[in-house]
Amino acid sequence: MRISKEKKQQKLDKKVKELNSDLTQSVKFKDKLEENKNTFLELFKNVGTLRVRDVTNRNNENMKFCIMFLDGLVKSDIVNQHVVKPLLEAANIKSDENFSASLISQLVFVNRIKQTDDAQEIIESITYGDTLLLADGLNCGFILDTKGFTLRSIAEPEGENVLNGPKEGFNEGIMMNLSMLYRKLRTNEFKSEFTKVGRRTKTNVCICYIESLVDKKVLKEVQRRISLIDIDGVLDTNYISEFIRDKKYSPYKTVGFTERPDVVAGKLLEGRIAIIMDGTPVVLTAPYLFIENFQSNEDYYLNFLYTTFARILRIMGYFLTVLTPAIYISIIAYQIEILPPALTINIASAQQNVPLPAALEAVIMLIIFDLLKETGVRMPSSVGQTLSIVGALVIGQAAVEAKFVSAPLIIVVAFTGLTNLLTPRLNTSAFMYKYIFLIFAGVLGFFGVIICLSMFIIQIINLTSFGVPQIRLTGGMKLQQIKDIIIRAPWTSMKTRPENLSDNYTRMIRKE
Repeated sequence: MRISKEKKQQKLDKKVKELNSDLTQSVKFKDKLEENKNTFLELFKNVGTLRVRDVTNRNNENMKFCIMFLDGLVKSDIVNQHVVKPLLEAANIKSDENFSASLISQLVFVNRIKQTDDAQEIIESITYGDTLLLADGLNCGFILDTKGFTLRSIAEPEGENVLNGPKEGFNEGIMMNLSMLYRKLRTNEFKSEFTKVGRRTKTNVCICYIESLVDKKVLKEVQRRISLIDIDGVLDTNYISEFIRDKKYSPYKTVGFTERPDVVAGKLLEGRIAIIMDGTPVVLTAPYLFIENFQSNEDYYLNFLYTTFARILRIMGYFLTVLTPAIYISIIAYQIEILPPALTINIASAQQNVPLPAALEAVIMLIIFDLLKETGVRMPSSVGQTLSIVGALVIGQAAVEAKFVSAPLIIVVAFTGLTNLLTPRLNTSAFMYKYIFLIFAGVLGFFGVIICLSMFIIQIINLTSFGVPQIRLTGGMKLQQIKDIIIRAPWTSMKTRPENLSDNYTRMIRKE
């Protein structure tokens, strides 16, 4: 089985190389301008935005040039003022053996020029906003940095807005995102390593870290996993996350997501690694600890007492989300005698005329609630919120009056939906486990809930992120070890970095 998979992969790689090499790898530069120009015109055949301009020097008719770029990706002012104009008006430049050096140092005035004869590199550069310069008599091309494509302005992320703290968020430009981090981390130890991912998209990906703080073993593992990504195109960081994460099928995150520069800077100062991808405002952070699911962006901008109380509420909210429907069904179906007599009578009377079993009734109502929530998210914001609220009220009231469901169950489902909003980072696991708990409770009652809860806790304890345990259970309960877990200690007490990320607690990375 393993050999057959390897053979299939080898055939796929061979086919991809053949497709890519037919045109680009066979390109050989010559010292005649027209031949080089026609070669790239053929490579960009049927590309409607390609712009080509021939330039002849006014002082020397033997000095002929050709520039190529894609309209809409370059700054016209740079091309006109710093490329075309100098080529037209240059004087005392000879077409000799030093011509290429003179071209770079004296003729073209842009901040980055690269001489190359690699056709694939030239294609990638032109499609990313650079300009190709060809000169008569030179068997190579020059890549000129003339990028000028439009990017979204810096704004606060809608999904991570805060009342206190910075209001800026990442956008789709990788260099702009890096600049926001450099403004916060003004040190030469902040490193940024670039690589390309995607056979066809060749997407720029930047691995960022602070050299003196990062765990070198984790860094090497991140670099290794990214280097193994083999896919045609990468359009968002979630593509990368699914390739590099631990435990591919776990509902829990093992890689962090954020659109805020202050959050990324804070993670880097703890010794984490950030993965920035061109074309998306979402940045990945690794390793990822389980407690981060309950941390908010504002936790470090508000009073530590309020933050501690809010964080405890979030942790309680998550467990209530997955347990409340199951506990309710366990009591109604198996252990109703534990309730006070008055409450038992009220629930029994509400359930009396309902035709469905309590467990099936709960599953149906949870599915309807999830449908309404998903509809509200997908609809335009002005319509979606109104539709969700009105839909929930109308459907809930009508279902109770029609005796399809009981009123207490409506309260349980609404409470479950409310607590779910406290932990948006755990939506996937909460969505799955509330149904799993409900099924176990409907079949086995409280015994089923305990069995499912045991498996639930064991899975959380065994979570890792790039070899680092997401929950650390060893060592004593010293203040410095719990200062930013369930509680958020004042800044005067947080004097050390999280020990979960220390080399002493990093698990050995298994070699594939």
